[in-house]
Amino acid sequence: MTLAEAILSRRTIFQFKPDPVPKEVIEKILSFGIWAPNHLFTEPWRFTVIGEETKRTLAERYKQTQMDRTPAHVDAGNRAKIGEAGYKKFMSKPTVLAVSCLQEGDEQRRREDYAAACCAVQNVQLAAWDAGVGMQWSTHPVTMAPSTYDLLGLDPAREYIIGFYYVGYPDEVPKPKRKPISEVIRWTP
Repeated sequence: MTLAEAILSRRTIFQFKPDPVPKEVIEKILSFGIWAPNHLFTEPWRFTVIGEETKRTLAERYKQTQMDRTPAHVDAGNRAKIGEAGYKKFMSKPTVLAVSCLQEGDEQRRREDYAAACCAVQNVQLAAWDAGVGMQWSTHPVTMAPSTYDLLGLDPAREYIIGFYYVGYPDEVPKPKRKPISEVIRWTP
């Protein structure tokens, strides 16, 4: 696959096959993240591969968050069903990664480092797609919860969780949806 083909064909994957992605494939695709541009070579990105025990704990928290977000008029039985659906949804992701960024220096450096970590995310997504692996980048409230930082052993004063990556072999690839470039580009005199 050429770089252009990877960029144009990559899609966010919501439905995965149950097969786990082997550790060596995860390591290989993550290794492309470290080649992202980063000002002053700060290399601020960090990747945490979440194990099954931790995944179950996060799935329980995801379940609770889904129930907490349910409108008050929903009865307890349906609230429980919504929570259980959230748990199953989280557990259906073969591999879960946390992507984080170091928070060092002044505000400008933190912005630059966040941008660099997001570039690393794109590198990883394209490398994964080339390897036949799909991803979904999630910023669900569970990713921002203080309890998540504790569970993953991260200090929120030093490291910011950009989001979770749900990783697996695609079961379904969505159709592309993008505006034409003419709608998002400006030219100045």
